[in-house]
Amino acid sequence: MARFHPYWLWLVLAIPAIGFTGALINSPDPKIIGELLHPTGEFSARFLIIAMLASPLVLIFKGRSFPRWLQKNRRYFGVAAFGYALFHTILYLIDKGAIGPILSDAPNFAIWTGWVAFLIFVPLAITSRDRFVRKLGRRWKTLQRTTYMAAVLTLLHWAALHEWGGVGPALVHFGPLAALEAYRLWYWTLRARPPKHAR
Repeated sequence: MARFHPYWLWLVLAIPAIGFTGALINSPDPKIIGELLHPTGEFSARFLIIAMLASPLVLIFKGRSFPRWLQKNRRYFGVAAFGYALFHTILYLIDKGAIGPILSDAPNFAIWTGWVAFLIFVPLAITSRDRFVRKLGRRWKTLQRTTYMAAVLTLLHWAALHEWGGVGPALVHFGPLAALEAYRLWYWTLRARPPKHAR
């Protein structure tokens, strides 16, 4: 696959954020903040899913250039997922406008799952640079595995919104990832296990 400079990739990943920021600046309607909550959260989930698709796609399409490119650049998508999650969180805090409503919302399943997912994102984003990879060694991979927990919590957060009205859209987005991860798990466990008569 042709070389795609990271600066161009960052520009592509930033296009939705540029649009959202323009809408915030140019819209006189204060409701625009609430209207942008869902798309910012959805883009965070989408980029998270894309980042996580890299490993199972490399396993399925061995030798193909795009899965290998995606695997090489998945950290960019992961950081973009955090960036949109941060954007989403800031909009939520501004929309609530005060600490009281924020705290009263916190016990809500649809809300606390989002907060925990976001808190998991923070150390993942901070340690995404190469120097942390070298410094942490094997611990970096252990930390990265918490991405799966963040993905599950993001799915639950999305699905539980509006009295579980987000179930359909959440499953449409996360369903392919779940299927590919299930295949990956099967490949490295059941498939790799030799039959009893061969032991």
